[in-house]
Amino acid sequence: MEIKKHIQNILVKSYQCDRYGYLRPIMLMNFLQGAAASHAEELGAGRTYCESHNIAWVVTHYMIDIIELPKFKDEVVLQTWPSYHNGLRAYRDFEIRNKHDNRLMIRATSQWVLINLNTRRLLRLNDCLENWGSINERVWDIDFGKAPNFDVEKIHTMKCRFDDVDVNQHINNAVYAVWATESVGFEFRNTHRLRGIEIYFEHEINAETPEVQIHVSLEPSVSYHKIMTGDTQHATIVCHWVAND
Repeated sequence: MEIKKHIQNILVKSYQCDRYGYLRPIMLMNFLQGAAASHAEELGAGRTYCESHNIAWVVTHYMIDIIELPKFKDEVVLQTWPSYHNGLRAYRDFEIRNKHDNRLMIRATSQWVLINLNTRRLLRLNDCLENWGSINERVWDIDFGKAPNFDVEKIHTMKCRFDDVDVNQHINNAVYAVWATESVGFEFRNTHRLRGIEIYFEHEINAETPEVQIHVSLEPSVSYHKIMTGDTQHATIVCHWVAND
């Protein structure tokens, strides 16, 4: 099966931007997530196929390098493709380029696994997918590694809203990025913009969870976050920042 990259043209709209006109983190995550879902469906390995086989894709890592945040009225091109896979893990890469001069604005890579929805156990990809393939091209050949440890400086509590829950009946992955970027505090967020984000997912958060605690450590250009409910750690997030011009 010949695999082609999935390509989307995007015009950045005002409601997708923050007060300074930069693309908001949740919209960036939704762009990536939506493109991945659309491409998987095109390749016959998306939601339709998974529901019929009682399986699901689960993202375990995101690494996002923001060279330049898109702004209001920017026209960009998002491309994504499966870049590599082994027995249990599949890798998907993304890039966002300016439509007019083709300059690279964002590059990202991610890691995914397939699980059985009843047992929640990992599945071997070749046992579940026919004609499974990839494009041997990496936009960012980086090792995911292990989530970093850090000393907690403060704990920020966030409510789990009804609209944070997706059709899979758990908190949507894009919301984790919002919790992390909000937990640095208004003053820091108001004077900095996102330069990159690393997300290490561990456990999903179910739809009935009332709130989460964000354990935070803040440095001048990096912030560290653990998403917690009680003693359960759901994700570790590292945000890289640059001061506003």
